[in-house]
Amino acid sequence: MFHVKSNDGTKLAVYDPNPQGKWTIVLIHGWPLSHKMYEYQEELLLNCGFRVVTMDLRGYGNSDAPRCGYYYDQMARDIYNIVKALRLKSFILCGFSMGGAIALRYMNCFQGYGVHKLILIAAAAPSWTQREGFPYGLPREKADELICQAATDRPQLCHNFAHEMLFASPHSEPLKNWFEDIALSASGIATIQSAYALRDEDGREDLKAVHVPTAIFAGAKDQVVLKELTECQHREIANSRLYILKNSAHGVFYDELDRFNEYFLEFINE
Repeated sequence: MFHVKSNDGTKLAVYDPNPQGKWTIVLIHGWPLSHKMYEYQEELLLNCGFRVVTMDLRGYGNSDAPRCGYYYDQMARDIYNIVKALRLKSFILCGFSMGGAIALRYMNCFQGYGVHKLILIAAAAPSWTQREGFPYGLPREKADELICQAATDRPQLCHNFAHEMLFASPHSEPLKNWFEDIALSASGIATIQSAYALRDEDGREDLKAVHVPTAIFAGAKDQVVLKELTECQHREIANSRLYILKNSAHGVFYDELDRFNEYFLEFINE
């Protein structure tokens, strides 16, 4: 692990265990997790000889937790600063949930600098909540409930997220506890402030900025990112491919691990 300073001085934790890999994949985690969520993709990719760059978003994992900056433009700039620091010229950008929405904002704000393929995993985009002119997504009140719980009983929020919201398939209690621990490792500031971003950000223009081959992964049983959002992504992003895993919920990257990894690697290798 090492740190890269963003434009506002925030130190971002970056992990780059195989800098000589044949292709580079940049993985962006979701709310309220960290780079650790990709453990079972990172090992696969490294074993295949890829360069895998992961990071902790500001306020998460081993990154600094400043008071501000938890909006998509700034977090997209954080990714850009890492890309420039590592001198990445051609890479695959992948984001899960909120990380998918931030990846899309990166495509918009920085004209997709360096990205030759995009992977969206249960991306909370273009708008996670319903708004005028966009009747899809969750009601705003659902986001308010999460924000209130984060501000009053964050440990219970992390427990509920890992044990009730993330998965559909039966997994071991130790695994769910591990994801709960990852969520607990986030700062309270980041958990609350980025939940506001999840509620309020409108990324409809971001979809129009994607001009690279794109894979969209969705769980048929996902109650966090509703199917209408992934359908919208697929409809608005030209040259996109939609993978629906019928036995998966929001944690599509693990619910059907072997199947997801097969499709994931297939798209990367094309």
